[in-house]
Amino acid sequence: MLTDEKVRELTLQANAIRQSTIEELLLAKSGHSAGPLGMTDIFTYFYFHALRHDPKRPDWAERDRFVLSNGHICPGLYATLAHAGYFPVEELKTLRKLGSRLQGHPHREWLSCVETSSGPLGSGLSQAAGMALADKMDYGATATRHIYCFISDGELQEGNSWEGIMFAGKYKLNNLITVIDYNNIQIEGLVSDIMPLEPLADKWKSFNWHVIEVDGHDFRAIDEAVEQAKSMSAQPTVIIAHTIPGKGVSYMERNYKWHGNPPNAEQAAQAIAELKEAALKI
Repeated sequence: MLTDEKVRELTLQANAIRQSTIEELLLAKSGHSAGPLGMTDIFTYFYFHALRHDPKRPDWAERDRFVLSNGHICPGLYATLAHAGYFPVEELKTLRKLGSRLQGHPHREWLSCVETSSGPLGSGLSQAAGMALADKMDYGATATRHIYCFISDGELQEGNSWEGIMFAGKYKLNNLITVIDYNNIQIEGLVSDIMPLEPLADKWKSFNWHVIEVDGHDFRAIDEAVEQAKSMSAQPTVIIAHTIPGKGVSYMERNYKWHGNPPNAEQAAQAIAELKEAALKI
């Protein structure tokens, strides 16, 4: 169980990461805003509480594996990795710059603290399922680490996502935990308008997955879901996290037009001011 002090610590950390995300997007003058801000609380929970990892040893053999399938939200991941100590926060200023390690989608060969290169939506879950099966083959019942995969709701419109879902269900990969960023936006509008996903939970259940739905901004709910997922003995788990795109910035929240746009100087200043004001109330 998370203590009140730990929840406050995570909330403050998430606020700082959101500010860094805004700052890096402003300097890049391109990139995605809504998704990274919406997933910041979940990124923060994992990298500052749940993940077994070591920033000083990104290649530590016993680390949990984390796969970001929806790579376009990487500004939020980069900000989280920087605050967690994987590289200097100052490096965030190089987002999307020529020669930077921090490209518009994560690139494994340039940034060793990410497990996979990502970009084509729908691929991450199959990659993560392969990692989970490999651990089962290598370690059998003695396997102790977990493979985590973050995916977007929009990429569930991709057929290859469902191939990965079927695969993991068939092989009962209980060491695989998937988190869906269910924010109901994609670049051209609302997911519910473009290609509805419901009944989403029932679909995953029919493929032999354990399903949990949570508020993606409630640290205690996220923690309870992850602990429950870790206890599963014969099924992979999917956590359907209901998130608010653009979380923390009033003019961005729930507005699909911020899916793939960065703020300008005036907008960034307003966003930072709102986040700083919110931090004072934590």
